[in-house]
Amino acid sequence: MLLVLVSLLCCVCSAEACLQCDRKIRLLHEDFALSAPSVDDQIELKKICDHAYVTYRETSRQRKGVIDATTLYRARTEYQVEFDHFLKTQHTESVTFEAIMIMEKGRRILEKHLDTFIRDGLCPNKCGLLRRRVMDCFSCRYKLYICPSPSGQQDCGEYPVQAEEGGQAVLNCFLPWHRLLLERPEYHYSWVPHLLGTNKLTESDFSTLVVTEDSTVILNQLHVNEQGTYRCSLQGRDGTIFYRVTFLVTVTPLAGQTHRPVITLPTLPHGDNHSPFLPTSDPLVFAIAMVTALSLAASVGLTVVLG
Repeated sequence: MLLVLVSLLCCVCSAEACLQCDRKIRLLHEDFALSAPSVDDQIELKKICDHAYVTYRETSRQRKGVIDATTLYRARTEYQVEFDHFLKTQHTESVTFEAIMIMEKGRRILEKHLDTFIRDGLCPNKCGLLRRRVMDCFSCRYKLYICPSPSGQQDCGEYPVQAEEGGQAVLNCFLPWHRLLLERPEYHYSWVPHLLGTNKLTESDFSTLVVTEDSTVILNQLHVNEQGTYRCSLQGRDGTIFYRVTFLVTVTPLAGQTHRPVITLPTLPHGDNHSPFLPTSDPLVFAIAMVTALSLAASVGLTVVLG
C-alpha cells in the first residue's frame, strides 16, 4: 500500500474516463478534495482523484472503451452510495489511505458494470445489424458504435404462421434491441401469394403491403387465397436493412365448407321475348285485368250484403 500511495502522489493526470464523465462524480471528488483541512492535504487528495481517473480509463480501455447511459447511471449510483458511507465513517488521521480505498472501490464498481454491459448489453443483436449511440470513455462524448450481424447477413429466419379462414394472423417482427437503433427505422411489410420461402423468391416477387413505425401487422378476415410468404424488413430512411424476417402464412378452410366457383348465367340476346325465365307481356296483362275485375266484384257484393 505504501508503494501504491507513493505512485498516486507522484502522478498527476486529468484524463477523463467513464465514471469521471459523470458530472456528479466530478463534483463529488472536487468537494471531497477541497474539504481537506490544509492546502497540502487538498493537493494530495487531488492527486489521488486524478490517478483514480487513470485507473478508470485503463479499466474501460480493457473493455472496448465505451459505455451507455444506463450502465453509467448504475455505476454512478452504486459508487455514490459507497462514497456517502465513506464520508460518514472516515477518520481524519487516515483520510489519505481511506481515499485510496474508496477510489479503488469505484474502479471495481465500474469494472463490474462494464463487464455486464459488454457481455449482455453492448451488442444484443444475435442476428441483424445494430448501429447505436454510446459514450466514449476517453473523450466523454457520444459516438456511433456498429454491431455487425454475427451471421454476416440481415436475414433472420422463417417462421410458420397458421390461421383459419375468416380468422386473423398476427405478424410481429419486433426485437428489444430495435429500440437501441440510432436511426428512426420503419418496418416494411410485403408479401407473395405463394408458400415458397425466401430461397426461391427474388426481391421483384414481393408486393408492398404497408410501411409503418409499428412492428406488428394484423391480417383480419383471412381468405384461403391470402396465404403466402410475408416478409418484414426493418429499414433506415436511407434504405439500410437492419433486420429481416419471413412468415409463411397458411390459411386452413373451415370444416364442412366447399368452395365452388360462382356460375354466371349467360346474357339474353337482345329482343328475345320467349325466355322460359321471364313472363311474356300478353299473359301478364290478362292476369292483371282478371285480378282487378274480381276485386271490383267482391267490393260490390260486400256493399250489397252489408246494406
